[in-house]
Amino acid sequence: MTPTEENQIVEHVLKGEREAYAALVDVYKGVIFNLAFRMTGSYEDAEDLSQETFIRAYRNLRQFDPQKRFFTWIYTISLNLIKNHLKKQGRETAREAAVRNAADTEFLQGARTERDMILAQDMRLLESCLQKLPADRREAVVLRFYQDLSFEDISIILDASISAVKMRVYRGLEQLKHLMAQ
Repeated sequence: MTPTEENQIVEHVLKGEREAYAALVDVYKGVIFNLAFRMTGSYEDAEDLSQETFIRAYRNLRQFDPQKRFFTWIYTISLNLIKNHLKKQGRETAREAAVRNAADTEFLQGARTERDMILAQDMRLLESCLQKLPADRREAVVLRFYQDLSFEDISIILDASISAVKMRVYRGLEQLKHLMAQ
């Protein structure tokens, strides 16, 4: 969706055409959910955080600056909600870890071939290591490689210089490489 299309939809919503907001939700619901999932590691939390992101964005739509991109604005809202959630949540309890490990085992048993099983194990290792990264590095890596955003867009979302974003991504990748080698 182009910035002009985004701004037109926002204008319609602000004029009272609330149903127009559904177009923005349809375009960004997948990437916002993916961002929340990659940051939290939980489908349930990702669903809740995605929904809360769109509710917050709708309520604060009058604060949106049409000179900027809507998608960077909504990503910023989502990241702030995710960061607050992670601070409140802290480390997962032993019970939650056991439930997650049981679900992983069930998923791996459903793999059809040896190759599928190896791939599933590698993906789980990557996800596990990603969760061990500090939040600032994790968000930079997720935005760059899972969301496929440019360094320029990430710098806007994170309110950081492009060089700072590149450094976070680089350090995050180095830390991931180290964690996966252990």
